[in-house]
Amino acid sequence: MLSTSGVLISVCDEPGACPVCGGPLHVQKTIPHHGKTMRHGQFEIRETVHVCATGCRYASGTLVTRRAVSLTEHIIPGRTVGYDVMTFVGLQRFIHYRQREEIRSALHGEYGIALSSGEISNIAKLFLRYMQDLHYKHAEPLRNALTEDGGWPMHIDATCEDGRGTLLVALAGWRRWVLGAWKIPTERSDAIVPCLDQIVQLFGAPCAVMRDLGRAVTLAVNILVSDLELDIPILACHLHFLKDIGSDLLKPGYGELRSVFKKWKIRPQLRAFSRDIGRKIGPDIVTEREKVYAWLQKGGDFNMPEGRTGIATVRHFAQWILDYHEDSSGEGFPFDRPYLDFYDRCITVHRAIPRLLAGRLQDPQVSKISKRCQRILNPVLSEVPFQQTVRRLRARAILFDELRDALRLVPKKTSDSKHSPDTTVREMADIRQHVEQLVKSLEERRPERGPAQDTRNAIDLILRHVKDHGDNLWGHVIPLPIQQGGGIRLLERTNNLLEGFFKGMKHNERRRSGRKVLTQDFEHLPPEAALAYNLKHNDYVAIACGSLEKLPEAFARIDLEKKQRALDNAPETSFHPDVQPQLTESASLPTADRRLIRTKQMKERILAIATSRIKNRAIG
Repeated sequence: MLSTSGVLISVCDEPGACPVCGGPLHVQKTIPHHGKTMRHGQFEIRETVHVCATGCRYASGTLVTRRAVSLTEHIIPGRTVGYDVMTFVGLQRFIHYRQREEIRSALHGEYGIALSSGEISNIAKLFLRYMQDLHYKHAEPLRNALTEDGGWPMHIDATCEDGRGTLLVALAGWRRWVLGAWKIPTERSDAIVPCLDQIVQLFGAPCAVMRDLGRAVTLAVNILVSDLELDIPILACHLHFLKDIGSDLLKPGYGELRSVFKKWKIRPQLRAFSRDIGRKIGPDIVTEREKVYAWLQKGGDFNMPEGRTGIATVRHFAQWILDYHEDSSGEGFPFDRPYLDFYDRCITVHRAIPRLLAGRLQDPQVSKISKRCQRILNPVLSEVPFQQTVRRLRARAILFDELRDALRLVPKKTSDSKHSPDTTVREMADIRQHVEQLVKSLEERRPERGPAQDTRNAIDLILRHVKDHGDNLWGHVIPLPIQQGGGIRLLERTNNLLEGFFKGMKHNERRRSGRKVLTQDFEHLPPEAALAYNLKHNDYVAIACGSLEKLPEAFARIDLEKKQRALDNAPETSFHPDVQPQLTESASLPTADRRLIRTKQMKERILAIATSRIKNRAIG
């Protein structure tokens, strides 16, 4: 197709008859304006507008006129860009996470469309508004699809960045659809409940709820279920449950161990030691590294190499200690305990060096360097404070690992439970049985008296958490209605669906912005950005617009329907009801307040008052 970029196009559609009187329409005026579409590039338009010859008016009182339908189907009202341009910008920004300059270059290079960075930002925000309208417009067919599944489990969670930009998301677990997303001042139940009410109103009541252990979400979900008089399982995320116990159980001892290491400056001394030895070896470090590697290949040789190779070996031992993070699995505390790994490596090297030196007479320089390394590590062997702290921490870590083994929470990809076999149901029952057996075992092992106070406190802590959350740990087997074929379906045991969603969202925003800290980005990111992720799901796209290629047409129909309602003087209805009236502002320094207090007038007023003289007031 030939490009019409820069060409003047006359648009004069057949006007047809007046919808009120059935009479003819005459030319009223010709309107010149610009247009930018992916299909035609940039062009100039001369649009002919027709009006009823007898002056009829719509029910709203507006004069009966007829714009060019071929134009209104492609150009966004009040703008020069087409729906396809807006869709392209939105998909690039929120699905492919491209930066504004990348989008600008693609539009100009491939389609001959010139837009500024500011226009790209505005169009991206406009895309999200249309995306929200499209989502709530199709609430009924989306609800029908969820009903055909036998219901939908609600996963609810919130995230923020540095305490700002709190984003609340409700997700349909089996479909992975984002059903609602809102910005709330802080994570509070009175801000969450209206959001959950809206989701239930639009998409029906969930068959179960998966949440974390936060007080606000817990209270909000309980209020929702109570108000609706629902008899559904409210499930606590097993991973959050385990993390909560691990944090309470291990954080005191782990923090004490970290403080002791910092007090004795073990790590800084090892780093200085490694740097100093590296400087002494000098340019031969590459050769000596190869010799050390060759010595490592001799499996049965426990004798320390002599000369520079021996010195390099001691240096690598110190570096091996400093690389203690390698023992971590990447799951974070409390599953990983890096300082405990650091302690273990310090002890291992301290024991290894004397055995290496005992084999035969060694080079005095190697012996001197080795003893220097030992002196750095000597404090780690002390009973107080290292060994006592480590002993208590290990005892608690063993209890925590027992609980983790019982819950069988191991790193793995979340599986789709749509057609879970009976073995998975048996596995769930087996997990519950193991947890109950562990609880019984802990009750029996709990020392009633004596010196084992720390063990008693640790067991009490675990039992208290089980008592508080035990009722919400089970109920993942959901019976399906007979209308949908009956049977059962399983829920995820964790809220990793939303945790992973938030993690991916932040990763994508970092890719787009190039910033590690997303405080400003997340604070200004519209909540509708979460809805855009639904476009990655083919089943959602099929219901909302058919295909991504038809997304511009779906957006155009939204405007046409709004315009027709206005002409018919019908009540204007928003596709997305406002569920959050005047919420109490609970954040300490929200964006709106920050703008006010940073004004020049605020500073001047405070300074003027502070430097003014206090007037004496007569008491009478």
